[in-house]
Amino acid sequence: MSGSLTDFVGQTVVVDVDGPVVYLGRLAAVSGEFLLMEDVDVHNLGDSATSRERYVIEAKKLGIRPNRKQAQVRLARVVGVSRLEDVIEF
Repeated sequence: MSGSLTDFVGQTVVVDVDGPVVYLGRLAAVSGEFLLMEDVDVHNLGDSATSRERYVIEAKKLGIRPNRKQAQVRLARVVGVSRLEDVIEF
């Protein structure tokens, strides 16, 4: 998985993991077992009534509100990575 993710380095991405958390921010590096993200909004969907899709679409429309300068995401937990600009609004 990590080889194909290098194409996303430097871009604003959405990282979905196998739990209620979603990461939105700039992918800074892919190394070993982790993604390094910068200017990241780490959002626990279990703390809100908003769906993952709605939260990501709102972030695309209104902009990401970072709550971390950096965050490392374990690759083993990642189920999907996409560019924020590729999110389709409905």
